[in-house]
Amino acid sequence: MNTMTINGYQAVISFDPEIQMFRGEFIGLNGGADFYAADVEGLKHEGEISLRVFLEACERRGVEPRKHFSGKFSLRVDPATHEAAAIAAAAHGQSLNQWAAEAIRQAALQTT
Repeated sequence: MNTMTINGYQAVISFDPEIQMFRGEFIGLNGGADFYAADVEGLKHEGEISLRVFLEACERRGVEPRKHFSGKFSLRVDPATHEAAAIAAAAHGQSLNQWAAEAIRQAALQTT
């Protein structure tokens, strides 16, 4: 997956082979906002329109457009992965939470 920033908002971009178009979907919003186009220039243009419509609707309804993230979430992995992660964390002198948070942060930085 690829991402695109439009007016400070992130969108995930994918290709839909059935309709031979790119699809963008804004992430981190309190609702859905997607857009389609055949090329990158069109995708940016359609994304700006979709985002503007979404933000105007939020303003009319008095809704905060961005989701609030608490910083907490549950993660389920198989027992062998859990054990391996606990060992790796201990080897780095970190709690499992610290180690996992850093691993996630590093992986997330690679996608932006």
